[in-house]
Amino acid sequence: MDKLDRAIIAATQAGLPLDTRPYAHVAEQVGSDEATVMARMQAMQASGIIRRIGAVPNHYVLGFRGNGMSVWEVPENRIQACGEMVGSLDFVSHAYHRPKHPPLWNYNLFAMVHGRDREEVMQKVEKIAALLGENDLGHEVLFSTRILKKTGLRLPGEKA
Repeated sequence: MDKLDRAIIAATQAGLPLDTRPYAHVAEQVGSDEATVMARMQAMQASGIIRRIGAVPNHYVLGFRGNGMSVWEVPENRIQACGEMVGSLDFVSHAYHRPKHPPLWNYNLFAMVHGRDREEVMQKVEKIAALLGENDLGHEVLFSTRILKKTGLRLPGEKA
């Protein structure tokens, strides 16, 4: 990673600007051109320096106030298939595998469910339970009670 890459990361670590041409805006900040910034960001993404570029919606602002992390106990030998099924649902923003910690915590599949209220979330959780069928060995819903600030990695000493 050279000086220009670091400057691009510093200029984008708080997010891309809301602009019709965000890469041109970043290019202006770092003293480069739009095509170079785009090429550098693609290269950094391909090498794994940048994991992904995407929107991070604020669900509360969008009216989804009943957000809950559903946790599922599913058979370990079915975790990949179950995760893919659940993760493909349009009301699940992310799903992932976590290790069980028996006897206190037997859940190994986590899926964030969004809804306008808790009742809507519970209806969606029941859809997941029906989808998982016999693979659902137990589940719970942990509702969000407050918003924690979400940020990506920040380079030390670099301003956003």
